[in-house]
Amino acid sequence: METKETTANIQKPEKLVITSSPHVHNTESVTKIMWIVNLTLLPAAIFSVINFGLPALITMLLCIAGSAACEAAIQYWRKVKVTVSDGSAVLTGLLLAMCLPAGIAWYVPVIASVAAIGIAKHTMGGLGHNVFNPAHIGRAFVMASYPVAMTTWAVSRIGNSADFAGAMGKVADFDVVTGATPLGILKQQGYQALVDSFGGQSAMYKALFIGNTGGSLGETSAILLILGGLVLVIKKYIKWQVPVVMIGTVALFTWIFGGKVDGKLVYFTGDPVLHILSGGLIIGAFFMATDMVTTPLTTQGQVLFAFGCGLITVLIRLYGGYPEGVCYSILLMNALTPLIDRYIFPKKFGSLPEPVTRS
Repeated sequence: METKETTANIQKPEKLVITSSPHVHNTESVTKIMWIVNLTLLPAAIFSVINFGLPALITMLLCIAGSAACEAAIQYWRKVKVTVSDGSAVLTGLLLAMCLPAGIAWYVPVIASVAAIGIAKHTMGGLGHNVFNPAHIGRAFVMASYPVAMTTWAVSRIGNSADFAGAMGKVADFDVVTGATPLGILKQQGYQALVDSFGGQSAMYKALFIGNTGGSLGETSAILLILGGLVLVIKKYIKWQVPVVMIGTVALFTWIFGGKVDGKLVYFTGDPVLHILSGGLIIGAFFMATDMVTTPLTTQGQVLFAFGCGLITVLIRLYGGYPEGVCYSILLMNALTPLIDRYIFPKKFGSLPEPVTRS
């Protein structure tokens, strides 16, 4: 015979919470990932300070401090937990600084930081919800607002040949000496003028690989950026396919369409090594196009994303008004990410291919 107590126990069973499979445990946290990515960028950042001097350090500190302060202020205003310590705002500031020239007016990095954090990140809901890469939004914003300042590039302080230094206007006793970037010289004066300014093709490759060139903070020292990117690949924070496809696409199409003789296009005579090592391709391929939030979910989608970034970069470099196109290529592909995810989406766990029906 059932008692009231027994009936009550039957009517009110204990709750058992079951989540859907697969049950995967990962010890990696957002904070850990963000700070490790910051550390992988640190060698290239330090080299940029050595290369361009104190103005590079000031630009870097303004971007990092501006990004962190903007994030803290917005989160405090929204009455949510302040998460500056997770390193995401610091990473945005550091990446933004690597997109800017040394010696730029102090207010430009500050405005760029506000655009990156306040507009690109928090208007979308904060970390994990932004559609566009915040650092590139910040760069694009100040590029449109201060085009002269954003195209006035500092010249490397170390390792330049006398010809290259003279070509870019280097003189003594100045804090920051400005001139054209290698891609700028290529677009305005042609390939041979660029090679001559370095004193030869091998000298040009060496300077680009080590970082003894003018440009933004992140357009120098390809070797340090590659090493930092390889750490991210080894740690499995990024997929190797993305930088390989993006860099490979740029190399292929600049080799096919990048060569000119007497101003006329000659197929298969371009210099892919120049286009790989110069500009923002390396930092873009390893640190921007691999952003976990603004890129597709699947490997196939990410490969398509990287191919699009590489193709748009080539189109802008060879046929556009600007000598560099990495920033805009990534932003344009960020806009296409939802479309890519719509048609190339992850398979459901445990799903099987649909059976083939025969008539």
